[in-house]
Amino acid sequence: MKPLDPRLLRAARAVRTHLAVTAVCGVALTGLILVQAWLVAHIVGGVADGRGLAELGPLVAGVAVVAVGRALLAHGAETAAVRSAASAKSQLRRRIVAHVTDGPARGPATAGELATLTTRGLDALDDYLARYLPQLVLAALVPLAVLAVVASADWVSALVIALTLPLVPLFMALVGMHTQARTRRQWTLLQRLGGHFLDVVEGLPTLALFRRAKAEAALVRRVTDDHRQATMGTLRIAFLSALVLELLATLAVALVAVEVGFRLLYGELSLTTALLVLVLAPEAYLPLREVGARFHASMEGVAAAESAFAVLESPRPVVPGSRPTARRGTVALDIDDVGFAWPGRDAPVLDGLTLAVGEGRSVLVTGRSGAGKSTLLALLLRFAEPDTGTIRADGVPLRDLDAAAWRARVAWVPQHPHLFDDTLAGNVRLGAPDATDAQVDAALAAAGLTDVVAALPEGTATRLGEGGARLSAGQRQRVAIARAFVRDPDLVLLDEPTAHLDPDNAALVRAATARLLEGRTGIVVAHDAGWRETVDETVVLTDGRLAERAPAALVSGDGRYGDHRHPQGVAS
Repeated sequence: MKPLDPRLLRAARAVRTHLAVTAVCGVALTGLILVQAWLVAHIVGGVADGRGLAELGPLVAGVAVVAVGRALLAHGAETAAVRSAASAKSQLRRRIVAHVTDGPARGPATAGELATLTTRGLDALDDYLARYLPQLVLAALVPLAVLAVVASADWVSALVIALTLPLVPLFMALVGMHTQARTRRQWTLLQRLGGHFLDVVEGLPTLALFRRAKAEAALVRRVTDDHRQATMGTLRIAFLSALVLELLATLAVALVAVEVGFRLLYGELSLTTALLVLVLAPEAYLPLREVGARFHASMEGVAAAESAFAVLESPRPVVPGSRPTARRGTVALDIDDVGFAWPGRDAPVLDGLTLAVGEGRSVLVTGRSGAGKSTLLALLLRFAEPDTGTIRADGVPLRDLDAAAWRARVAWVPQHPHLFDDTLAGNVRLGAPDATDAQVDAALAAAGLTDVVAALPEGTATRLGEGGARLSAGQRQRVAIARAFVRDPDLVLLDEPTAHLDPDNAALVRAATARLLEGRTGIVVAHDAGWRETVDETVVLTDGRLAERAPAALVSGDGRYGDHRHPQGVAS
């Protein structure tokens, strides 16, 4: 592990200020340590020589002043370090949130892992920034200063310290290399626990419906136990390493004390010089021992920082000139040998998928659950990036387009659109915030909601309640289609829009969708056979690959060719 990751200096301005303040405080504290050792040695030596309090009084007062100065300096440095750590965490959180909301790139992290990273994860930087870095500065300054002062007083003691001092960082590095892997595993398990818990909470109604809540609770319990065991293993190594470093430093100081004692006994060393060496010797090893102790406490913060930079450094390139400046009215899609696997899963969801959708053409994508249909929509929405292969829009790779500009050309109608506790017009305007009242009315009419608007007490100014409580499921789905109409998209993506509707409401949604798809490129993901009459052609996915493709009328409801195949065979 690097003592100081330079990316922290670039990412958080507060870290640069904190490092400068820490260096100044470290120099001042080092000077006070040397002055205090000199004063203590001369006071004790003076008492041994028979000097009185009147002569030694100023030196005693100096020791008191230095002690108070060290306490105030330590308190001020600690306070400044905590504030700098809070500022640095805030800056990193803002950058991560801005990064994942402005574009789809989030590195290998899932939504749950991002939530864990920006909360509990970055909080672990407190130990790294407020305690480890200041101690690291002292470890670089104090031993060298002590060694220089001791060398000027007694070169033999300085030689002993110089030979034993490197053993502390050597053993610290050996223990640290072993601890680093364990700490990374601990952090990975914490992220996995946070992500899995978030997924379970989001899907709790579904789990309860299918009586799977207890099974998921057992899985959460198992992941929690794994994290507990990893944490205890890391703490065990931290305690053992502290014991090793303390023992090593104690033996080194004892070695200095023995050789100083023998030379003092034979009169080869004055008492004042011997006391100065004995007072300063522990100070040479103390910062290195403290660095070892702080190192283990800060490792989780370091792992969290590396995860944060993995998110911030995830590619999100924009090719000059690729940002759309005008609406084309439609778009051509080319999906070329695309492969994708969700993080944490070994098997790919899409495996070499190749599909071309011409301008203004609509395609029904069907297949069994897990075939990769919804994953395809996620890639088209830039919520994720393909692991292999390329998706092109009008010949330009999607990854080269600005995510916000691309999404401005896309309308997405999910299976369960969310309606807010706002007016009907306000909910429709989510598709285009600057839409006029006339445009909202036209979108509602195109979505087949004219009668619904007339039945509401205040028309489009009627508040719908949280989740659209005033409307039925079919009406909520058509409000989502009205959002798409007012957006005037080039590409329309629909994910199982009628899966939860009765036949009558499903027919109304399909009719509204047919009007939405006129003159636009569209991809409909559905199992409903009724969509075959709405789209131009149907494709069947199997295990993430294109299994069948034909005009919609020739594909049966179960995703297989009907009895009458196209005379030219399957389109490629």
